[in-house]
Amino acid sequence: MQTLNEIAALRETLTRHRRAGRSIGLVPTMGNLHAGHLALVAEARRRVDVVVASIFVNPMQFGPNEDLDAYPRTLDDDRARLEDAGCDLLFAPEAGTLYPRGLDAQTRVSVPEVSAGLCGGDRPGHFDGVATVVTLLFHLVQPDLACFGEKDYQQLAVIRRLVADLHLPIEIVGVPIERAEDGLALSSRNGYLDAAQRAAAPELQRTLRALSEALEAGEPAEPTLARGLARLHAAGFAPDYLELRAADLGPVGATTRDAVLLAAARLGPTRLIDNLSLTLPR
Repeated sequence: MQTLNEIAALRETLTRHRRAGRSIGLVPTMGNLHAGHLALVAEARRRVDVVVASIFVNPMQFGPNEDLDAYPRTLDDDRARLEDAGCDLLFAPEAGTLYPRGLDAQTRVSVPEVSAGLCGGDRPGHFDGVATVVTLLFHLVQPDLACFGEKDYQQLAVIRRLVADLHLPIEIVGVPIERAEDGLALSSRNGYLDAAQRAAAPELQRTLRALSEALEAGEPAEPTLARGLARLHAAGFAPDYLELRAADLGPVGATTRDAVLLAAARLGPTRLIDNLSLTLPR
């Protein structure tokens, strides 16, 4: 596996692959890789000739009180994991490479509507940071497809809208959530949980499953969600939100069938997110 840090070298290398007729897939990450990230690499490996992964802890998507400085940087271990997973090229730029004039002077990409509410409401500016760095990576790599995890459901919706609105010739592939044996969605932030919090954390997914069963059985949404919030509080969570949305993140209406439950909740200082798709009754 080749590791590159500079834009010119990345472009030169990928130009050679394109001229040879090879298809290119991109897996953007912030590093500290786990099995969920490696599932994205495996899906890209299945679909394209050349798999490019990026590792960049993007300062633009962190708020002033968030964990940018504490976010784990494990580049050597990540590089080994990517090579074992069949990645061909790792792009690991410095912040000054992607944002040479600094964040304040950087052109930004904003995706309206789907960025509103949910994590976008709790983390103002977060999805502008995501959309900006993903647009930069799309421009630099020019992939045929890019793989993103479905755990970050709103992020995936933002990226799909970005690609559609900017008419980018990139297939966006959503990859199902990878979970621990007890159901907890894999996340780099799970490492922040202490032993007691880690034992409690799977209750987030169990709550979503219980609510999904009730909603699919025809129970009304408002009291069902209220019951879910109470259950999370009782388990020690501090919920940021628990919402039922249409699958496209629009509001649920009388004719909505494909829907998604989305939750974000804190255990101590650690913010966990999860979601579960469901089918509402007619």
